[in-house]
Amino acid sequence: MKRRALLGTTIVIAAVAISGCSGGGSQPEGDGPITLEYWAWGTSQKPLVDAWNASHPDIQVKHTDAGGGTDSSAKLVTATRAGNAPDVALVEYNTLPAMIVAGVAADISDAVGDLEEEYAPGVWSQATFDGASYGVPQDAGPQALTYNKARFDELGIAVPTTWAEFADAAAAVRAADPDTYITTFAPAEFGGFAGLAQQAGAEWWTVDGDAWTVGFDDEASVAVADYWQDLIDRDLVKAEPLLTPEWNAQLNEGNILSWPAGLWAAGVINGVAADMAGQWAMAPLPQWTEGDSAVAFQGGSAAIVTTSTEHAEAAAEFAAWVGASEEASAIQIEEGQYPASLAGQQLTLDSEPPALMSAQTDYWTVAAQIAADTIPEITWGPNVNVASSAFQDAMSAAVTGGTPLRDALTETEEVVVEDMETSGFTVEAR
Repeated sequence: MKRRALLGTTIVIAAVAISGCSGGGSQPEGDGPITLEYWAWGTSQKPLVDAWNASHPDIQVKHTDAGGGTDSSAKLVTATRAGNAPDVALVEYNTLPAMIVAGVAADISDAVGDLEEEYAPGVWSQATFDGASYGVPQDAGPQALTYNKARFDELGIAVPTTWAEFADAAAAVRAADPDTYITTFAPAEFGGFAGLAQQAGAEWWTVDGDAWTVGFDDEASVAVADYWQDLIDRDLVKAEPLLTPEWNAQLNEGNILSWPAGLWAAGVINGVAADMAGQWAMAPLPQWTEGDSAVAFQGGSAAIVTTSTEHAEAAAEFAAWVGASEEASAIQIEEGQYPASLAGQQLTLDSEPPALMSAQTDYWTVAAQIAADTIPEITWGPNVNVASSAFQDAMSAAVTGGTPLRDALTETEEVVVEDMETSGFTVEAR
């Protein structure tokens, strides 16, 4: 299978060299057990660590919730430079390239390479670069449509299978209930927009050898921006941030009816609208082209071993367990996560659906279908954190100021290219 060459040759060599300077194996801690520091976020992490500690008395793990996304990655870079990084950390797939460039993630191919057959190729490749493994995939977040089935039924809205149908459904919702919107366009949702653009065929970063091409305002991305622009202009979707007190209230009142997002959305919504359990359902994401069921990841993460650890062997053992063991998968499922491993995904089929959609008996079957349709190869660049910040600023300004969303994509690209060139990357014109 083709592996992604996300990093220039010089950068890869530097990262490997840094990895080679780490502890290189478990070191004794007197007569007591080895203690590993683990940074990870999410409701599943504490029970995962508790289960590991109960069955591995010689390797004990101390869990710290350092937040997720770019916040966690920035903290990891800072901690690595200060010499106090954890032994193991959870890193989102799209920020892992930056962690390799920064010398945070160690090459653990020798320790976990035999796990490749435990994953679908598209999932395993999320943590594999230039043929080397830098993490063990833990959870997957293919995009789906989480929707308020009770309200859809009440308003007579059919679940849309294409984005054209989604726009028609958005208009039908507004006509049926002027206080209600089918969904929200959240300007700060970098990962959500990225997934929709990738579903449409966008490639924001590509690399050939050492030369990069950046395409945030490519044809596919602009088409997606224009689609949402039209819905905003016609007042068919809310344009505002997600998960604010105001948004949560609208959701609980049944006035926000869906969220196109990763499979983890069920757990998030249940966390802010637990009284709505049983009213919601999940369906495949609408398609840009009828008959093309491919979707992108929105989220998903891998457990990495850091280059700072003095206990590389023990750290890799924990990363493999927390990502690929059936015991860990069962805990993830109970907490509403979709496991990355094939065994974990198979285990979902015998599990109860998430509380939010407790009446949807085929939830995990639909989830498996969506996961099988996930785009196998997505290239993320070395400065996703810069791109995310620039995107959020530009999109938020566009929504507030009423300027075209497509212009925000151009602004984002300009910032990303300038940052890459300043960092020494070769960026070629499209």
